[in-house]
Amino acid sequence: MNATTTDAAQLPVVVIGAGPAGLAAAAHLVERGIEPLVLEAGAQAGAAVREWAHVRLFSTWDEITDPAAEKLLAPTGWLKPDASAYPTGGDWAEQYLRPLADALGDKVRLGVRVTGVSRSGRDRIVDADRQAQPFVVHVAYADGREERLFARAVVDASGTWATPNPAGASGLPALGEKAAADRVAYRVPDLADPATRARYAGRRTAVIGSGASAFTALATLADLAKSEDGAGTKMMWILRRGISGSTFGGGTADQLPARGALGLAAKAAVDEGHADPVTGFRTEAVERDAEGRLILAAEDGRRLDPVDEVIVLTGFRPDLSFLDELRLGLDERLQAPVELAPLIDPNQYSCGTVRPHGAKELSHPEEGVYLVGMKSYGRAPTFLALTGYEQVRSVAAAIAGDRESAERVELVLPETGVCGGAGLFDRPHADEATDTGGGCCAPAPSLIQLGTGAPAPSCGS
Repeated sequence: MNATTTDAAQLPVVVIGAGPAGLAAAAHLVERGIEPLVLEAGAQAGAAVREWAHVRLFSTWDEITDPAAEKLLAPTGWLKPDASAYPTGGDWAEQYLRPLADALGDKVRLGVRVTGVSRSGRDRIVDADRQAQPFVVHVAYADGREERLFARAVVDASGTWATPNPAGASGLPALGEKAAADRVAYRVPDLADPATRARYAGRRTAVIGSGASAFTALATLADLAKSEDGAGTKMMWILRRGISGSTFGGGTADQLPARGALGLAAKAAVDEGHADPVTGFRTEAVERDAEGRLILAAEDGRRLDPVDEVIVLTGFRPDLSFLDELRLGLDERLQAPVELAPLIDPNQYSCGTVRPHGAKELSHPEEGVYLVGMKSYGRAPTFLALTGYEQVRSVAAAIAGDRESAERVELVLPETGVCGGAGLFDRPHADEATDTGGGCCAPAPSLIQLGTGAPAPSCGS
């Protein structure tokens, strides 16, 4: 297939990822009469969310559905779940994302992995006639086929779930970390799964991380330790910093009761002796003893007692490899768009204090390409689903040429706006939410960082 500059405006907008932000982007484009083409690497819509199906969100249903998506769903007979209830990731995927993908029909392609994006006939160094060329998107199918697609614009909503941060404090995998892959996990474990439960029951586990996902792992493994089949379960909690009054969050004073309760549950795991904290420990190596157990070694020379398993919940990072031929303007620290980065710096803001933003802050030197959703935040763990929906509303308006709407803020965040984050997974009702939490977007090992990132990041991991 060839695309010329004269027919570029008739091409679809390629949306990468059929998760919450990607499907919402498609709904907004449809609302504006623009043809979207959503490319999802997984076999189902919300594939990443399904990987943390057992995690309950911090957010209620009212905070995790997009208005344009609801309009698209209305003619199908879809009924919005109880707005005050706190769903699990599995609920979100089955009761909202799957129906939304079905409503979009052939505008969503599953099992399609994007391997590269560029300007047609122009690599990143060529200036001549660059902006007049459509985007070319190279894709690979599960059966080995390859194809190139053309687009008028590209919206990357692929998230960060597939690229968790390593255990190594330098940002690189610790020495021996990859070799120990059989005993290292990067997700909050689903202890309702018999095989996973057996993996941790009665064993000693090191949990690395200090965000909502780490809290979730500590709390759930502590519950396992108190159960009939979990006798002998023990944790070592590895923190790169020390323990202070803010380590466990705001507790009962937290504006987000579910998040505060999660921190208190993690504190109880420590106070009750189920988890032994190790502070100021920056992992440099993962070694094995004669029995195959793992020994963590720090940059300062400390070596900890052997453990059976290691759970790394230190956050996520964006995969930018398939965007190499595009001219992106990214902050050197957060790997977020340069105009957005100062607004989401986790050293300055929590998810509830990040102001709504849109196409202007998400723009790049390469006109017509946008990173949205979790991916737009780079390595910052402060993402909020409602903010993501405002992002794609604005981006769709910009693509449609409606600059006034693109620049207008149409979102008023609640003071208790939730970050993405993992939570305890056994409290299904809204009135029990003060005892558990989850991520609005993806759980995060760091978590959510929505997402540590279980899918989602937590407000400060």
